Amino acid sequence: MRSSWYNKLLLTFGPRPPLNWLLLFLVIVLVLVALLGSSPFNPLDSVTDPTRPDIYSSYRRLKEQAVNDYLELRKLGTSPSKDFDLCGKERENYVPCYNSSANLLAGFKDGEDLDRHCEVSRDREYCLVRPPKDYKIPLTWPSGRDVIWSGNVKLSKDQFLSSGSMTKRLMLLEENQISFHSDDEMVVDGVKDYSHQIAEMIGLGSDTEFRDAGVHNVLDIGCGFGSFGAHLLSLKVMAVCMAAYESTGSQVQVALERGLPAVIGNFISKQIPFPSLSYDMIHCTQCGIFWDDKDGMFLIEVDRVLKPGGYFVLTSPRRRQGSKRAIATPLEEFTPKLCWNLLAQQDETFIWQKTTDAKCYSSKQTFPLCNGEDGQSYYKPLAQCISGTGTKRWIPIQNRSSGSLSSAELAIHGISPEDLFQDSEYWRSALRNYWSLLSPLIFSDHPKRPGDEDPMPPYNMVRNVMDMNARYGGLNTALLEARKSVWVMNVVPVGQHNTLPVILDQAFAGVLHNWCEPFPTYPRTYDMLHANGLLSHLASERCSMLDLIFEMDRILRPEGWVIISDKVGQIEIARTLVTQLRWEARVIDLQDGSEQRLLVCQKPFLRK
Repeated sequence: MRSSWYNKLLLTFGPRPPLNWLLLFLVIVLVLVALLGSSPFNPLDSVTDPTRPDIYSSYRRLKEQAVNDYLELRKLGTSPSKDFDLCGKERENYVPCYNSSANLLAGFKDGEDLDRHCEVSRDREYCLVRPPKDYKIPLTWPSGRDVIWSGNVKLSKDQFLSSGSMTKRLMLLEENQISFHSDDEMVVDGVKDYSHQIAEMIGLGSDTEFRDAGVHNVLDIGCGFGSFGAHLLSLKVMAVCMAAYESTGSQVQVALERGLPAVIGNFISKQIPFPSLSYDMIHCTQCGIFWDDKDGMFLIEVDRVLKPGGYFVLTSPRRRQGSKRAIATPLEEFTPKLCWNLLAQQDETFIWQKTTDAKCYSSKQTFPLCNGEDGQSYYKPLAQCISGTGTKRWIPIQNRSSGSLSSAELAIHGISPEDLFQDSEYWRSALRNYWSLLSPLIFSDHPKRPGDEDPMPPYNMVRNVMDMNARYGGLNTALLEARKSVWVMNVVPVGQHNTLPVILDQAFAGVLHNWCEPFPTYPRTYDMLHANGLLSHLASERCSMLDLIFEMDRILRPEGWVIISDKVGQIEIARTLVTQLRWEARVIDLQDGSEQRLLVCQKPFLRK
């Protein structure tokens, strides 16, 4: 006769083959070993949020975690050796949450069908997004910034030749490559002249003075294919491209293929995923947005994200197609209501400056002040109210530190210099360990353009890194100090303490994101993914680790790298999952007496 506990388990899980029981037993044993063998002092505690409770701190939570781990393993099926199949060709450039047809069927209209709606299609197809037939490993940096393989992006020759903007028109289309400069460097000179013009219009002698004038980061809306942003990066100004999802000829996809910071986003019905007072300059060159639509709510959203004293740069034809009224006329009428000053106008370029006086908005009484601050501005509906005036972060860009954040600026974020120092020290050490593990493989011979020399550090195959749980941006800081030629997309998970303001105030690229949902980017756009403590956070949010691993596979390029740091139970489950995605994976014990482990993986280059 079966015992009562066995009957209870059958009632809970149903009858299962012996393999599933073994998997469940394995998970429970691993968790118990982690509990009994953990050290009272964990050196990684200094880089985790102290306010978040330990997920293994109670028997009830332990039992819940064991059940969740079992269910994750059950999703794999009864055969642990089974590999997942490749997706169909139609998913080569697939971006979840942007299914216009499904959005229309769900009732979204008036342009909202083009917006991000993850809630519409919850069903996930567990298959591996294949690279295009002619896909090649990107060229080594920095040459890859100016030359990309045409087979790596969804941009046809006809689309390329019919493009009308300056950036597209001056690109060169070779047999299997797209070059972003010509022999006489015409496009580079054009961008340099344009950048110099903007600098002069805001009262500077040269664009090399942008940082001295407080312009440390720029949000480039509708960025073309990133040439303006690439030039700003050469001036040590962090430029992030944000453009709408496009099924063909994507600006974001091409910018990321060049190794430039970019993310999918638009101005339709929702706020963009940044807190208030995030950027020193917001730039739009023929970005296709009618800024006076929806009673000026798009301009109010720009005002929300723009820092005090920051600049809104608009370069656009004088008239909207089919209209006799100049495009700038409604903006010139509306912007004074936002306490913006038209600083300069030259040809088709207009520059407005946001006020530094927080009391200006209440004195005009045109728009109400928002209730509370938007600490988690994660795709909320656009609001017709003014944000940021009541926060301590209301500091004119001209008054900010030109280098590292001062003690006073850190105090605004509730961070002590000692905390930031300890965080930085940890990530310096962690980066040395990471690089010692990866260097022999990263610097190995990769496909390169004929005539190029072998890549030498820091010109390596890791152009960009996504830090999926960035906290203060410590990994970003360590990479800069080590003079690694990479940029980092710092992601702050929704539900964690929101540290994105301090990341953006350091002029790093960053965004809020809920990892229970897909990330707004195209497939194969990141060279390396890093996740510290993210699996434990995901478990606390009751989200699927399997969904996360498939999403990581989607956004990671072939032969790209993954480093996951987490507790041993989470790491072992993750290793089981990634091996079924055909990743090469190994677990590394930190040899420090803690239950923390590293999972180092490489995604293979799969061809069918």
